[in-house]
Amino acid sequence: MPRKKTDKEVPIEKLRWRLDTATLTFETTQDLKPLEDIIGQKRGVEAFRFGMAMDKQGYNVFVTGTPGTGRLSIVRKMLEEISKEHGQVPDDLCYVNNFKNPEAPILIRLKAGEGSTFKKDVRNFVEALKKEVPQFFESQDYLSRKKEIMAEYEEKGKSFFKDLDQKVREEGFTLVDVQAGQVKRPEVMPLVDGNPVTIDQVEAMVEKGRFPKEEFEELKEKQGRLRGEIDQIFLDLRDLQKGVQEHVEKMDRLMFTKMATDLAAPTRSKYEDKRIDTYFENMLEDMTENLQIFAPQPQQAIPGMPAMMMPEADRFQPYQVNLMVDNADQKGPPVIVESYPTYRNLFGSIERVVDRSGVWRTDFSKISAGSFVKANGGYLVLNMLDAIGEPGVWQALKRSLKTKKMEIQTYDPFYLFTTTSMKPEPIDMETKVAIISDAYLYHMARHYDEDMEKIFKVRADFDSSMERDDASIRQFAEFIKAKTDEEKLKPFHKTAVAALLERAVRMTGRQEKISTSFPALTDLIREADYWAAQGKSAQVKEKHVDEAIQARIFRSNMVEERLQEMIDRGTLMIDTDGEVVGQVNGLAVYSMGDYMFGKPSRITASTSMGRAGVINIEREADMSGSTHNKGVLILGGYLRKKFAQDKPLTMSASIAFEQSYGGVDGDSASSTEIYALLSSLSEVPIKQSIAVTGSVNQRGEVQAIGGVNEKIEGFYDCCKNIKLTGGQGVMIPDSNVKDLMLRKDVIDAVKKNKFKIYAVKTIDQGIEVLTGKKAGELKADGTYPRGSINALVDDRLRNLAEGLKKFGSDNDKNKDGNKKTKAKK
Repeated sequence: MPRKKTDKEVPIEKLRWRLDTATLTFETTQDLKPLEDIIGQKRGVEAFRFGMAMDKQGYNVFVTGTPGTGRLSIVRKMLEEISKEHGQVPDDLCYVNNFKNPEAPILIRLKAGEGSTFKKDVRNFVEALKKEVPQFFESQDYLSRKKEIMAEYEEKGKSFFKDLDQKVREEGFTLVDVQAGQVKRPEVMPLVDGNPVTIDQVEAMVEKGRFPKEEFEELKEKQGRLRGEIDQIFLDLRDLQKGVQEHVEKMDRLMFTKMATDLAAPTRSKYEDKRIDTYFENMLEDMTENLQIFAPQPQQAIPGMPAMMMPEADRFQPYQVNLMVDNADQKGPPVIVESYPTYRNLFGSIERVVDRSGVWRTDFSKISAGSFVKANGGYLVLNMLDAIGEPGVWQALKRSLKTKKMEIQTYDPFYLFTTTSMKPEPIDMETKVAIISDAYLYHMARHYDEDMEKIFKVRADFDSSMERDDASIRQFAEFIKAKTDEEKLKPFHKTAVAALLERAVRMTGRQEKISTSFPALTDLIREADYWAAQGKSAQVKEKHVDEAIQARIFRSNMVEERLQEMIDRGTLMIDTDGEVVGQVNGLAVYSMGDYMFGKPSRITASTSMGRAGVINIEREADMSGSTHNKGVLILGGYLRKKFAQDKPLTMSASIAFEQSYGGVDGDSASSTEIYALLSSLSEVPIKQSIAVTGSVNQRGEVQAIGGVNEKIEGFYDCCKNIKLTGGQGVMIPDSNVKDLMLRKDVIDAVKKNKFKIYAVKTIDQGIEVLTGKKAGELKADGTYPRGSINALVDDRLRNLAEGLKKFGSDNDKNKDGNKKTKAKK
């Protein structure tokens, strides 16, 4: 005959929400269309779209939410959709050489796709010059003109020396070419007997008397005068040569300018941009002043170093285009997710190289763009925690968003020596930034950084759960369909969809909610597909989802199994049968990061006469958290309200978590501690077959706690390993009933009357379940019904108070008696 349930037992249908597969209108996910919308994040999605659509300064978006809710994938998906809707592709960005001030490169903006064309056109123009100019300077026409100029120069030079030669001969001298090193120059020598001799030879002849001294002196004077005239002629020749050289160079410049202008004309007319026109003018002017770059230049080898190790520098590099951002392949505004936001990756840099002389140098071609600049006109996504951990990134990001300008510089605080510095033209920025973080970091930044409200005016808060209704169930199934299509997985049978959905409900801890932790659910979809493949099944069914869940638990529950082994062998003392005064099985949750489980813990209370009140042994041992301390203090408030209205609360009571060595926190055991105290005071034993969880307030109302499913399952596993007697169970707060999503084996045990779940609203209801005795309600005369738990507790507290008073009076009498005895003596 089935056992009659008490009114405190939770009905089986409330122990777990089950999806009736008959309500599903499909057989497998193959019958569904894949999900295209974003589900469960209406608040966050609307806020995000609003921020991205606001074309005003500061309307960047700070995305908050619990990690694992798919924030990044949702943000990426929305931005890609927005990018397709707004098809305007941002400009290409180029840096070109500033020929008048090379340290300040010039920025040129071109329509998307024109940047690469412009770079190619300039390169082709330079290559054409490199080919045409040398050919031009070797052409017959150019050589003829140059020859005419040089011939005219030679004629003038000859005329100078022709007149000089005649004059020298008239004075009795002749011109002789003398080698002076590598240079030949004419020397005036006197003619003696028709032969040219040096002035030193003539002087020697004078000393020997073979030449008149007066004539020698006259020769020396004439020679000096003629030499002066020769020197003047050479100065005139040098000026003439200089003039000729200038004339040739001027001709070269004019002819080069005409040719280069003609070659550049098609490119200049192609781009109707004043900055490009000015750039070409400055480039041609610089080339005109440096025509020697078009001539072959032999490489100068450094002694002791092979020539192959010293590559020749590109003489035409200043005339190239640095295409920094190329949007030729973009179909809309760029969407960039920067997963490694260092300063260099985010804002770009100006590279330095060692030149041939060993000096660090740089130029406009070494400027590189970061993802912030590449996202200009589009969207950039960052993780807040990554960004604030990189030196200089947060400050530079704020500055750029506030000023809407970006000046590329190299952030290198450890680089002390450089011979070049560059200040490129700043870039006007129109980048929308989305920062992903959690709520804690958001509030911290909002509180400590005054710029936050100026540059991140929109918060998109992503929820960890969504309402469970028919529409969301349908969308959940379509989400599974989308993932199976995307990753080419097996179709999910409707039983598997139901099992996965029930798992998502359990993840939220509330029956009326569905988890939005889609990355974790996607992992479960993949793992269920694996187990279906292992079972040679063409579809993923309920058992495959269950196998995936159990396999995941098994990979993480080693600690749980070791604790259970210690309970089974009696190392950790837990009773699951019998009755004991002042002792209750409490329930605690252990979190291992990726896995949570519950296990029972013995809680004991000891009471005696005294004034110490309720002593929290964990607190005295510095093993109690602040929330647990608060829970213990509430016990005193409950006892004073219930039992100290007509007498003082005078007792000493100690409460302890037995065999607890790692610290205790949380108030979910506060009701358990009250039951232990009431049992100790009333001396009524408590059933050890029932474990208890629930916090309490000063009014004696039992309040909801977290981890209710894990706690129930943890005690069930202990009872199952020892032996299920049918009298075992767990007592939970009534407000936690809607959170129940128990394992199927626990529900089967309840169905077979081998395990029970009780739900209570007050301490009085709970003590009745634990002791089997009435708690007793307060009567009009201020007393409780005789024999009830509350009456026994009240009587015990009264006896303790009277006993303490009598003990104090007896002590006073003894002291007075001792004083009188001493006085008589």
